Amino acid sequence: MGRGMKRERRLIIALDVEAEKALWIAQQTSELCDAFKVNYPLVLSAGLEVVDRLSARGDVLCDLKLADIPEINRLIVKLLFDHSASGVIVHGFPGEDSIMACIEAAKGDVFVVTLMSHPGAERFLAPAAEDIAAMARDKGAAGIIAGATRPERIARFREIVGDLMILSPGIGPQGGDPREAIRQGADHLIVGRRITQAENPAMAAEEVLREIERAGESL
Repeated sequence: MGRGMKRERRLIIALDVEAEKALWIAQQTSELCDAFKVNYPLVLSAGLEVVDRLSARGDVLCDLKLADIPEINRLIVKLLFDHSASGVIVHGFPGEDSIMACIEAAKGDVFVVTLMSHPGAERFLAPAAEDIAAMARDKGAAGIIAGATRPERIARFREIVGDLMILSPGIGPQGGDPREAIRQGADHLIVGRRITQAENPAMAAEEVLREIERAGESL
C-alpha cells in the first residue's frame, strides 16, 4: 500500500461545494487539516481531475462509499488512486470480498463505513455495524467511519478495532459534538458545512481544532 493520509491535525474537511469554491477553501485551510474529503456531487460535476487539483493542496479522501461487486470496486479504486487520492471510503455491507478488492487495489488508505450519521442508518446498518467493524479490522483496512451523532457507538467500535483509525462525520448541522466524539475514541473529525459555509473557512477550521485540542486534554 502506498502513501496514506496524514495523522497530525485530526481534522478532515468535507468539500461538498462546487469546484472553484472547493479549491478556494483548500487554499485557505490546507495547513489546518489532514485531508480534504470529496463526495459524488463534486466528483461528478467537476470530474476526477478535481482530485488531482486538490491533491496539490493536501491529501484527498474520496468518499464514494463504494458498494459494488469486487471487480467494479477494484476498477473504481484504481481510478481514484491513479488521480492522486490518498484514501477511499467504502461500504462494508457488500461483504469481505468487496472490501478486499478495494484494499488490494488501493495505493493508500481504505476506510470502511460501519454506521452512518443520519437517523435512517438505525434500521439496517446499526444492527450489523459491529460485525462490519470487526471485518474491517480482520481484513486490514486502515480504519472505519463511525458517525459522531452516536458517540456511545464510537466507544464500542474502539474496543473492536483497536488501533485502527476512526473517522467521525456528522459534526455541526447534524448535531455531532466534536469534543464528545474525540472523548469516545474518534481519531479524526470530518467537518463540512460548519467550515465550508462559514464566511471565513480558516477561522472556522481553527475553532474546530481548538475544540479537538480541548477534548484531547480532558482524556
